[in-house]
Amino acid sequence: MDGRKKLDERLRQPAGGMFDARTTLHDFALINYAVAPEKVTVTIPDSRFEVMSFPTSAGPRAFFSAVLFLDADFCFSRVAPFVKFKFYQTNHRAYVQDKQTGEPVVWFWGTNLGSSLVHWPRWLWKIPWHNTSYNVDCRFNLAARRYEKYSYHFQSDFCHGRAELRDTGEPLQALDGFSLLDEMKLILTQPVRGFYQRLDGQTGTYQIWHPEMNCTLGVADDLYFSLYERLGLLDAEQQRRPHSVFLCPQILFNVQLPPQLVGT
Repeated sequence: MDGRKKLDERLRQPAGGMFDARTTLHDFALINYAVAPEKVTVTIPDSRFEVMSFPTSAGPRAFFSAVLFLDADFCFSRVAPFVKFKFYQTNHRAYVQDKQTGEPVVWFWGTNLGSSLVHWPRWLWKIPWHNTSYNVDCRFNLAARRYEKYSYHFQSDFCHGRAELRDTGEPLQALDGFSLLDEMKLILTQPVRGFYQRLDGQTGTYQIWHPEMNCTLGVADDLYFSLYERLGLLDAEQQRRPHSVFLCPQILFNVQLPPQLVGT
């Protein structure tokens, strides 16, 4: 895989659509886990996708992530740029390959959303987003370019969780399972298309774009996500030992809307 070439392709900003959304994500944390591929495979209900496997020191492993952030100014940038919304969000996603295109993409098990706005996309597009209450304390030291505190606690019937993280201030490097940094970035930080099982059982998809992330490596003091225990991926103690934690204080995201229904 030519990681840098594919990464550069994904960094080219596509032409926007009329209903695309734009948002600045603050306090972005990407918490990555590595497990036996078969554990993830049984949670992906669409046969179009193959769970990606990477050679690690513990043997072949598949990756999945919890992605935590604050949507600071979510808006529909073309139709209503001055109407902005602010809410916390946590995505739960696995890294898979689309058999039709050969491209690395992500499968979303679902999303926690800290706003009553969640009811609109659930109704309009059947997206598996779930209303969630949050208690967050994130403090970024601009002079030191690192977090002094990163604490996320959230509660919902779909998934409740917590993340207590420390920022090393160290830049990303190629970690276990990846021979090159660009390959790791391509897979873990730069997927641009996501798929999910809609609330009506069909498969949906949407696409995003963002610039290359400037991340530092984090360390987990405490982690737990009830969803991963329910899916049989990791027990509570195992979740405290992630493969890696990436932290990014701010990043621009464009979301191409509306989501599309995937043909069968």
